[in-house]
Amino acid sequence: MFKLFKNFKKKDWFFILLAILFIAGQVGLELKMPEYMSTITQLVQTEGSEMGDILQNGAMMLLCAFGSLLSTIIAGWFVSNVGADFTYIVRKKIFDKVEKLGINEIKKFSTASLITRTTNDVTQVRMAITMGANMLIRAPITAVWAITKIANKSWQWSTATGVAVVIMLITIVTIMTVVIPRFKIIQKLTDKLNGVTRENLTGIRVVRAFNAEKYQEHKFDAANTEVADTTRFVDRVLSVMSPMMYLVMNGITLAIYFIGAFVISESIMSDKLIVFSDMVVFSNYATHVILSFLFLAMFFMIVPRAQVSAERINEVLDEEITVTDGDFDDETAEVGTVEFRNVSFKYPDAEEYLLKDISFRAEKGQTVAFIGSTGSGKSTLINLVPRFYDVTDGAVFVDGVNVKDYKQKALHQKLGYVPQKAVIFSGTVASNIGYGDNGKEKPSEKKIQTAAKVAQAKNFVEKLDKQYNSHIAQSGTNISGGQKQRLAIARAIARNPEIYIFDDSFSALDYKTDAALRKALKEYTKDATSLIVAQRIGTIMHADQILVLDKGRCVGRGTHKELLKNCEIYKEIALSQLTKEELNV
Repeated sequence: MFKLFKNFKKKDWFFILLAILFIAGQVGLELKMPEYMSTITQLVQTEGSEMGDILQNGAMMLLCAFGSLLSTIIAGWFVSNVGADFTYIVRKKIFDKVEKLGINEIKKFSTASLITRTTNDVTQVRMAITMGANMLIRAPITAVWAITKIANKSWQWSTATGVAVVIMLITIVTIMTVVIPRFKIIQKLTDKLNGVTRENLTGIRVVRAFNAEKYQEHKFDAANTEVADTTRFVDRVLSVMSPMMYLVMNGITLAIYFIGAFVISESIMSDKLIVFSDMVVFSNYATHVILSFLFLAMFFMIVPRAQVSAERINEVLDEEITVTDGDFDDETAEVGTVEFRNVSFKYPDAEEYLLKDISFRAEKGQTVAFIGSTGSGKSTLINLVPRFYDVTDGAVFVDGVNVKDYKQKALHQKLGYVPQKAVIFSGTVASNIGYGDNGKEKPSEKKIQTAAKVAQAKNFVEKLDKQYNSHIAQSGTNISGGQKQRLAIARAIARNPEIYIFDDSFSALDYKTDAALRKALKEYTKDATSLIVAQRIGTIMHADQILVLDKGRCVGRGTHKELLKNCEIYKEIALSQLTKEELNV
């Protein structure tokens, strides 16, 4: 957890210093009050005492109480500011780190776990800072100060106080030994619970369509029960602390008065009042000593859970970024070219290559398509261009420059990417089409409308209530799959990139819309390079070059007509979708 404290700014350390001073002042004022109480006790028991002296000491007690309250509020304000700043900085760092992680690194953490780490885990550490700081600072100051006040008062009272402290420590150690291992379990179970909840919400249509509500309820109940049972056990063990605290506090008070009764009875008459007064003061200070150890106990209850959360946060922040920025962001001699030179790829934890020895070159204005059976590596291949993964062997070149040499922002400015699963963000139609930053001016209203027209989205958009200002729900749940795909394509078009990447981006479109979109795209993007992954022969049959993939290898390359003649796999795929007449065989 100390590693996370590096995120404190100079202002935060200054606030912590001020908080320590005000907490020390608060403790000093609290521990001053028993002295006034002792004086008042003696004045009340002494004949001839003036009422003014009693009221004066009482007023000083009230002043100390008010000063202690004010110091507590100010110290709390400083600590809460430190906690708020810490939360803001760490959450931002986690978010920024996740943005920079490659796909391989992100896969190490589930989405639900990343959400828990950004919210619940950060909150746990903040609580340790805000609540724990107050306890950790206050407890030792109180204990040392109170002990110095009661030192040499009475060995009998000191012994009783020592026994009470030992009982408290035994209780604390026992409880900590039982509950600390379960804190880590709770955080992992929270990840699991969030994962089940997220899965249910994202798949709610399928759940209802298959009447699987009961199944999902049982699944959620199982995860929820695990969290509840573990949390309940921890809470039950921790609940022992409160009654034990009151038992020890009341017990030490009773013991001091019980011992005091004997001490007073054995004292001479002139000392009885002094002993009685010391007993009242000692009882008060002994309570503060016990409370200080209780505060320390509470702090050490908070810290282990916060430590678990801090470790989980550091796992994300310390994750090594494998896809790092290059230095190149200048003008290139070539424009719109993509070249694969003997590219092979396998995942870091895999033994076999997913892609093996792939080579091709796409010139400016050309359309290069990729087809093959499911799992042949088509999507992985084109994901190497924007560096979602880095090649294992060989190299990928964009505009004659190795993609590893580019600054990622400069590389992505050249690309218009449409993923296999259309990603739609909450906002409006216009904000989704004009999404992102490509280093140029934001797309104008006219540009957005043109992109929608080319992507065949204009007709359905203009039928919406507010047209381009119509609301789009998160993940596009209020529009159809085909409409989402068309908006995703329009988003790429609005960027006006050098290179378009379509990762099976036409699968949700009907044949008529598909044909119209491809015709409009061909005309609009004639000066741009297009890389297309598709399952439909009709989508790619007019491409300048088609690569046929099978088990990660390129088994055919050429035009549609050439492949029908010399690539048996391509011919099988084609004949499974279209007749010989349609294929012009």
